[in-house]
Amino acid sequence: MLSAPPFLAVLIRASRLPRLVHTLRRGWGRLRRPLTFGACALVIDARRRILLVRLSYLDGWHLPGGGVGKDETAAAAMRRELAEEVGLTAVGLPRLQGLYGRFTPTACDHVAVFVVEDWRGEPRPDGIEVIEAGFFTAEALPAATAQAVRRRIDEFLARKPIAERW
Repeated sequence: MLSAPPFLAVLIRASRLPRLVHTLRRGWGRLRRPLTFGACALVIDARRRILLVRLSYLDGWHLPGGGVGKDETAAAAMRRELAEEVGLTAVGLPRLQGLYGRFTPTACDHVAVFVVEDWRGEPRPDGIEVIEAGFFTAEALPAATAQAVRRRIDEFLARKPIAERW
């Protein structure tokens, strides 16, 4: 796992550069390829808590994940992102919870959400993309948890039916 040197991690957290780079990359991506595909992990621990991450370039708490690369399956991308961002290894083929469309003025993509209940390691933020990670119960999610993430958790717990849109 790639980890930022401590001084670089502090600079990244203190600057607006990650957010600017993210915004520019998304804008260029929207012009260059209008439809993207992502994968994220709904990681569940033995106490039935959910892993959430706080990113350097977005506000709030999210599920770990990212873009699917060329010649990469959605499950492989989810495993890669989980290892890169928080140092966890998903074991076996995780269950696909759903495939969601997300269409906004700045995004046109599909996101696959996988439920990961069999995994190894201890969550360690990479210090570049992920600046904080933690397990939370569904009843005590951080206030800044993204609404779409709350919805995915409610779907996992069968509190709501699986939606079609993110």
